[in-house]
Amino acid sequence: MRLVIGLGNPEREYKGTRHNTGFEVINKLSFDSRIPVNKSRLRCHTGEGFIHGEKVMFVKPQTYMNASGEAVRDLLRFYKLSAADIIIIYDDTSLPVGHIRVRKQGGAGGHNGVKNIIYHLETDIFHRVRVGIGSKPPDRVLTDYVLGRFSREEEAAFIDGVTKASEAVLTILDRGVDAAMNKYNQTLSKNSDQD
Repeated sequence: MRLVIGLGNPEREYKGTRHNTGFEVINKLSFDSRIPVNKSRLRCHTGEGFIHGEKVMFVKPQTYMNASGEAVRDLLRFYKLSAADIIIIYDDTSLPVGHIRVRKQGGAGGHNGVKNIIYHLETDIFHRVRVGIGSKPPDRVLTDYVLGRFSREEEAAFIDGVTKASEAVLTILDRGVDAAMNKYNQTLSKNSDQD
C-alpha cells in the first residue's frame, strides 16, 4: 500500500490558506479518482482505494502542520510500512505560485511539517511533491504569509499547480518517481531547486 499524504492544518479557519496546499491536492486526487477521504483514524482523515492496480490511501493529518510527523509515524507503524511507501505533498515558498517540484528525498527546506516528518521517521528518504506558493514579501512575517490566502491574481496559477501536483502523484504511482521528475520538474533558478 502507498500513502499519499497532503500536509495542512485541520481547522476551518485554515481552509484555503497557502499552508493547506497539500490538503487541496488530496482533495483534487480524491475527487478525480473517486476515492472519498471520509474516515478518521490515527489522527488523520483518510480514504482508501486502488489506482493503477495498487492500493492507495489518501491522508490528511489532523495534528496541525508542525506535528505532521507524529501522524505519519503512527500510520507507518500501524500498517507496517516504511518511508519508501509514502508521498508527501506540501507548500513551498521557494517556488513561484503554481510551479511544482518532484523529489526522491532531501531536507526540509525550512518547512516545519516536513522537518517534523524527518524527525519522527529518522530519515529524509521519501518522495515528495512540492507546490509553489510564492516567496514571502519582505514586509510580511512568514507565519502570516503562509497562513494567508492567495490573491485573486494568483488563483489561476495556484489551481494549475494543484492540478499538476495531483497528476505528478498519479505518475509516481503508475511509472515511478523518475518519470514524474522528468515530466513535471520545471527549469527554475538554482536556489529554487534546493530542499
